[in-house]
Amino acid sequence: MRYERMTVGRFIERPNRFIAYVEIAGQRETVHVKNTGRCKELLIPGAEVFVQRADNPERKTQWDLIGVKKGKRMINMDSQVTNKVVREWIEEGNLFTGVTLIRNEVTYKGSRFDLYVECGERKIFIEIKGVTLEDEGAVRFPDAPSERAVKHVRELAEAVKEGYEAYVFFVIQMADVCYFTPYTDMQPAFSEALKAAKAKGVHLLAYECNVGIDRIRITKEVPVILHSPVLYEMTGSLMEWYREHRRKLPWREQVSAYHTWVSEIMLQQTRVEAVKPFYARFLKALPTVKDLAEVNEDKLLKLWEGLGYYNRVRNMQKAAIQIMEDHNGQFPHSYEEIRKLKGIGDYTAGAISSIAFGIPKPAVDGNVLRVVSRILNSDADIMKASVRSEIAAAIEEVIPPGAAGDFNQALIELGAIVCVPGQVPKCSQCPAEKICCARQEGREQELPVKSKAKARKIEKRTIFLIKDGENLAIRKRPGKGLLAGLYEFPNIPGYLNMEETAAYSKQIGLMPLRIKELPPAKHIFSHIEWHMKGYAILVDELEKSCKEEDMLFIAPDEIEKRYPIPSAFEAYTLHAEIKLGQGKYK
Repeated sequence: MRYERMTVGRFIERPNRFIAYVEIAGQRETVHVKNTGRCKELLIPGAEVFVQRADNPERKTQWDLIGVKKGKRMINMDSQVTNKVVREWIEEGNLFTGVTLIRNEVTYKGSRFDLYVECGERKIFIEIKGVTLEDEGAVRFPDAPSERAVKHVRELAEAVKEGYEAYVFFVIQMADVCYFTPYTDMQPAFSEALKAAKAKGVHLLAYECNVGIDRIRITKEVPVILHSPVLYEMTGSLMEWYREHRRKLPWREQVSAYHTWVSEIMLQQTRVEAVKPFYARFLKALPTVKDLAEVNEDKLLKLWEGLGYYNRVRNMQKAAIQIMEDHNGQFPHSYEEIRKLKGIGDYTAGAISSIAFGIPKPAVDGNVLRVVSRILNSDADIMKASVRSEIAAAIEEVIPPGAAGDFNQALIELGAIVCVPGQVPKCSQCPAEKICCARQEGREQELPVKSKAKARKIEKRTIFLIKDGENLAIRKRPGKGLLAGLYEFPNIPGYLNMEETAAYSKQIGLMPLRIKELPPAKHIFSHIEWHMKGYAILVDELEKSCKEEDMLFIAPDEIEKRYPIPSAFEAYTLHAEIKLGQGKYK
């Protein structure tokens, strides 16, 4: 788009939205302002402006204000040109292919959208917004409240529901900007309308322009940041920090979807150093998805012994079977297909898809929630699903192109070794220190806000170590419920005393020779606590006389090798000289 009859002037003042006074060739001239926005940061006395002489010599106001120079930056202010610029750009073959129709100003319900485009069967509405408000490379819209803009965005979302495609196209009427973000402080409703529209399928685009005294032309796309400009501005320093400080971890050495999956499931609720030997043994025993799908359950649970949360590894096996049956043994390559696998939630799907395949999806764990809450100085409760979703959306839109995996791992790493929980964060080592809002307010140790979980139910249990001198009694738990399918020492609800323990032994057909009370123990699950007391019971001829059909009588060294015992019984395995998990390899 080019202008004719252009000249340079000096801005004097703007008495109202429609006209301004400009010095042109030494004369004070009345100039029509082709932008009814405030533009206060642009139109300051003495600013160099660019004006166009009217092609009609009879027109009362002979000049139109087209552009202004702000520092070294040339900014086009003509709000009437943006529709023409976008149409011209589309007609040149950009954005859509096979365009058969373009119309200006098409009415839909209560709105008149700037452009309507057809490409074969595709029917597309485009609402165009010119953007002139800039601050240190960030550009914003609107610079004045606009109920009309909010209405248009909402009705674009309605159009999508009826089968149309819809775009909000922000024309950045200048060059060399960093990103576009809605001016939330000016009009929160417009910002919220954009977020809601995007969630419903409306495309949000922002393109900067090459601007000269007599021209404006769309050039390149710039990021649209709806949620948190602060997060976007920290991405560069975060990535530099990660490349320098990232820990050397085995799952980062040979990256694959399978390796990432195994490590991420193990790392849930478990420290990195504790996971390393489990990870190595698991992959040695089950190096492929096929091996995981086919392994015997007892062997699988024995490999997992000591990590807890056994349903996770059961779900891994179910997911491995899905991969073998539904994906011909190949790990799915899309976030959506990964998310469909058994036991894989948003976090794990985001980690696998970003680290293994470079897909720009967020991986939001507790570390990330803490880091983001502090950077934004947010009092939102991170235990709420809506807050987690909002943080995930904020992260997704700032993931650097081509670096999704490193970015997600950088945020997690930052939370693990610098922005730590439960102690003083190491702010002086943090790449986000200068922009961290909680740090600026001195609130870093107060955040994140995390509502207290519901109090756990307490269950009292009595544990029996029944031994005949050589073998020890164990039994397999039911296939469903808590600790499903694992092996345990015989136990019953409630507390028994010594006499009651002797009576229980006789009830199940055993003759106790000696009973010794063991120290009490406690184990905490996510929703309940076991408060336990135990007895070591020496009996005669264990297997022959026992009436309990599900009881197994196994030598302790054999139990240690083959039978998965949950860590809930760890306090009593020590008395039985059985080592669990990593302990048996030390």
